[in-house]
Amino acid sequence: MTGATQKVPMKETTGFALAKACRAHRASVGAALAPMGLHVGQEMFLLELWREDGLKMGELAGRLRVEPPTVTRMLQRLENCGLVERRRDTDDARGIRVYLTEKGRALEGPVTGCWDGVEARTFGGMSEEEKRVLRGLLDRIRANLDAV
Repeated sequence: MTGATQKVPMKETTGFALAKACRAHRASVGAALAPMGLHVGQEMFLLELWREDGLKMGELAGRLRVEPPTVTRMLQRLENCGLVERRRDTDDARGIRVYLTEKGRALEGPVTGCWDGVEARTFGGMSEEEKRVLRGLLDRIRANLDAV
């Protein structure tokens, strides 16, 4: 079998290990956010508004790298929880902007604390250098996948 590439079983691939790690991380984040009434992914939506309140729905979709219908569903859920509200764009009467409510703003500290706790568990026992290298590798993976 000279020159032939040996097939690795799917469960032994690096991609499979990455998917399993992502799934475990997502479950940890979900468990940490649940007491606040949030679901995984909603913290990312809020994070964008904590950075810059009053974004258009299209801007949110672009920043989160999701389709507009996903933003619409997420927005409806967060509105129902009283965390965000939609308002007409003062510069474009047809446009809608999304703003945090006081309740939504108040979650920034608790959500950041939850994320810090998950981060500590996730990377426990790793050196700063190991975390830096891993971050670089993950950034490269994302760039590879975004280029497709």
